[in-house]
Amino acid sequence: MTLNTRVAIVAGASCGAGRGIALALGECGATVYATGRTTRTGKPPSDGAPGTIDDTAEEVTARGGVGIAVQVDHTDREQVAALFERVDKEQSRLDLLVNAVWGGNEIHPQLGWSKPFWEQPDEGWQLMMQAGVYAYLLNSQWAARLMAGPGLIVHVSEGGGDYGGQIHWDLAHEAINRMAVGMSADGKQKNIAVVVLNPGFMRTERVLMHLKTEAQKKMFGFDRSESTEYIGRAVTSLAGDAAVMAKTGQILYVADLAQEYGFTDIDGKFVPRFDPRPSE
Repeated sequence: MTLNTRVAIVAGASCGAGRGIALALGECGATVYATGRTTRTGKPPSDGAPGTIDDTAEEVTARGGVGIAVQVDHTDREQVAALFERVDKEQSRLDLLVNAVWGGNEIHPQLGWSKPFWEQPDEGWQLMMQAGVYAYLLNSQWAARLMAGPGLIVHVSEGGGDYGGQIHWDLAHEAINRMAVGMSADGKQKNIAVVVLNPGFMRTERVLMHLKTEAQKKMFGFDRSESTEYIGRAVTSLAGDAAVMAKTGQILYVADLAQEYGFTDIDGKFVPRFDPRPSE
């Protein structure tokens, strides 16, 4: 697929899904603004997770795209405004926004997963609602103003099913999922598609940091995991689909899109929807 005329912003591109998406877009020749807080010269995340926007942008370019690193705190209105004004000035267009920024991963073990909600620390609310829901909304407002159409806004999310065991995580993702419905209704005025994209169990940097033993990997179904570039290939497929407006407002699954568009993970395998039940 060729996306060498497309301009994209990937929010949260230092690691995880954001990084995988940025690299996949770079492989298709896109110009990618890799944004986030973590830079080579700045303060690392509190949990020491690897990855910077500089590394991502550099690899985007190495793969054939144009990678541009911009340090942005996506919860800061002025920094977000400056980002989109810069893109407008330098490119005079924006075709794609990917919201993959998030809060709370850096204190994941302290969030009280699987404890009753009254025992979970309220810190999770601020982290996920601000660096998740609010950041997605703020980015999307600026993107929609800049997009002339056709355009595409992708919210990386989860949920839409059973309760995940952390009340703030659950509420934040359901808010993002619902937000796409309203945005998609308004986006039709400018031919802007807005979708939610659900990955499976991704081998993110933080997952690899925490799952050290074979017993841990078996418990969490590591053998059924996928690379972060699997969701990247889903995004490039959506970006290259001239009929993507037919999907606006929907919650889409990476595995389903792999079947529809015919792509595989980086190892050449098709990874089905993740089943959280332990392997036999």
